[in-house]
Order: sequence, then C-alpha cells, then structure tokens
Amino acid sequence: MKLLVKGGRVIDPANNLDEIADVLVEDGLIRRVEPGINEPEAEILSAEGKVVCPGFIDIHVHLREPGYEYKEDIASGTRAAAAGGFTSLCCMPNTNPVIDNNAVADFIRRRAQETGVVNVYPIGSITKKQEGQEISEMADLVAAGCVAVSDDGRPVMNAEIMRRALEYSRIFNIPVIAHCEDVNLSEDGLMHEGYYSTLYGLKGIPAAAEEVMVARDLLLAEAAQGWVHFAHISTRGTLEMIRQAKQRGVRVTCEVSPHHLTLTDEIVGSYDTDTKVNPPLRSQEDVLALRAALENGVIDCIATDHAPHEFEAKDCEYPLAAFGISGLETAVPALLNDLVHPGKLELMDMVRLMTVNPARMLNLNRGALIPGYPADITILDLEAEKTVEPNQFYSKGKNNPYKGRILRGWPWATIVDGQVVALEGKLVI
Repeated sequence: MKLLVKGGRVIDPANNLDEIADVLVEDGLIRRVEPGINEPEAEILSAEGKVVCPGFIDIHVHLREPGYEYKEDIASGTRAAAAGGFTSLCCMPNTNPVIDNNAVADFIRRRAQETGVVNVYPIGSITKKQEGQEISEMADLVAAGCVAVSDDGRPVMNAEIMRRALEYSRIFNIPVIAHCEDVNLSEDGLMHEGYYSTLYGLKGIPAAAEEVMVARDLLLAEAAQGWVHFAHISTRGTLEMIRQAKQRGVRVTCEVSPHHLTLTDEIVGSYDTDTKVNPPLRSQEDVLALRAALENGVIDCIATDHAPHEFEAKDCEYPLAAFGISGLETAVPALLNDLVHPGKLELMDMVRLMTVNPARMLNLNRGALIPGYPADITILDLEAEKTVEPNQFYSKGKNNPYKGRILRGWPWATIVDGQVVALEGKLVI
C-alpha cells in the first residue's frame, strides 16, 4: 500500500526541514520526502494549506488499564490520542496491578496491539506496588518493553531507594521519571500557594514542595551518575536548578505540560474542579518562566499528563475532587492557540518538543520523517477553529478546563504506521 501526502508544509526538526514538500509512504514506512513526488499507484492525501509533521509522541499519559477501566482504557485512550494528533504514547504504571513486573507490562503491550490505534509503550514502576520501599525488577521491566521507570504520582520519599534506582538507570540506559513532591509540604493542599490561594480560601501547595525534591534528586543523580527525568515541572525554581545541573553535566531531562504553559492559578477562582491538578496551576511568573525555557534547551519535551477521571470524581466540592486533567484531545490546540499563534513559541520548536526530542530521549525509532522510519505523521490545520466540547471526547474522561473555549489550530489527520486513523478530528478506522 502506498500513500502520498501531497503539497503540505513539511516541518521536521530532526532534519531541520521547513518547506512545501510531499511525503511518500509505502508498506507503513517513510520512503521519500521531497517536492513534486509523482507516484501514480499511491493513494493521494492532499495536505495543501496544512502542516505535515512527524507523529507527535506523548511520554506521560494515564491509560488506567488494567484496574481502572471506568476512568479510561487502552482502547478509549488511544482513540483520544489519535483524535488529538498523537501517534505514540507512554503509559504510566499507576494501574491495578501496578506495572512492576513483566507480566503486567506484557499485558499492556498485548492489549495495545488488540484494541489500540496508536503505539503504546509501558513505563514500569520504580518500586514494587509503587510503595516506595523495594525496587522493582528493572531488568525484567526493560526486557518486557518498558522504556522508563516511574512511581508516577507517588514521590519516592526514601532517598536511598531513589539513589539505587538511579544507579540502575545507568546500567539500563533508561530514565527514572520523578514525580517531585514533598508530601509533608503539600499535604491537604488544593492549589498553588500564593495570592490567589489566600483570596479563594483554599489551602496552598508551595513551590518548595516541588523544588526541594528536585534539588534532592539532582544531587542523587549526580552522585549515582544516573539519569533523572522530571515529570510536569511547574516552577521557576525548578527550572533554575535544572539549568544549573545541565551546565554541570548532570544527566537530567524534563517535561512540561500544556496546562502549565497556558493556565495560571487565577483560573481556580471559578472553583471548577477541572482546574485541580497536581502539581497545581502556578503563578503567572512561573508560567512565563516555563514559556521562556521552551526554546533554550532547559525543557526537553512537552507531555500532556493525561489524567482522565469518571464524572463522580470531579462532580463534587473542590477539596474532595480528584487531581487531573483529561488532556490528550486539547493539548495541541491549546498550544497552537495560546502560544504559537501569538508568537510566544515557534512552530518548529513546538514540533521538536513533541517529536524528535521525546523519541531520542526514550530511544524510539520515531519522531522524524526519515526514509525507513515508521510512517507516523501528524497533519495540522493551523486555521481551524473549534469549540472544546468534552462530551464529544473519545476519552472517557471529560475533565478538561478548556471546555467552552474556541481554540484556533487543530490536528487535521493522524497517520500511524502508514494508516490514516483520524481525519478532521474523527476516527476513521
């Protein structure tokens, strides 16, 4: 089977490419990327007026299966990903049972092949049952296809355990993904601690709750010569410590989520529980610092931290609501509308942070339009305008703070292994 993506503006940061060109796909692989390709046998997909990119990769999602299928499952989560322009996902281990052994990791991979529509890579847990007391069998997890380890929403409070995990990361060349939160500082917190938490009468989570753990894990990574990756960073102080550590040669990478780039703690004044997320939405000063760091190499990638919940988990008082945003279907339009169109982020940089950077970080042969690579392609319509309507999400989670907003710039088509799986925001398989 041949597919010719014709006449789009091809943006491929891996090859420093930004020009009008065609992309020829054959047998699920990229064959040629150049202007004026003539292939009579190929099916034509006209991309004139659109932007053609490598398929977007999200290294931080919660697919909830096994154990919490009432929140999300692999079938619904991968469909949400395809509709949102993502071709590859890395799923977190906070399932039931936890992804702390090869049997669960194998289950994830099998289910993804059976019911999924995009690529799925499991992330194993750092510790058994995510309890923070005993390191998981990391060798078995890597052999089962895990691309990283993380205790996800649970910080590894025991520094000795974290140190050992970082030593193992060096052996297996995978990142230890840290959820940086000192739970003693953040206990019972509901939003960012600052002016607005005082104004709204909600208990705050101080920036220090994140930053003290970042400082600890940077010191441990340096001592162990291991690889630490910080999930969903959110504060100016965190950025500065990571910047200094990179200059010292510490092996550290980090990600930022779209909602931490586009929303501030002020929005919590609506008391809409869809704004409740951990780490919390931070101050305007933090948001501006995160945006500035997108282009200077401190931030390595953008990841959604897609955290879908059932209706009842959010339809309650703010203190009782679950943390998390169902973000796969609004990540791209939020970034395009709030950052790219206003000129706060170059489109090339946005694509880099969502394609080649995460692919290189996790050693995936994806994220680039290179002949011989799997034909994962995301096509964007920068001028499309739509209203965010969570009731139309493919995700089971409708918890999204952008609801009702008109956003400009949306995924137009998603191609996985050479097959068109979504077109104009709708699944076609």
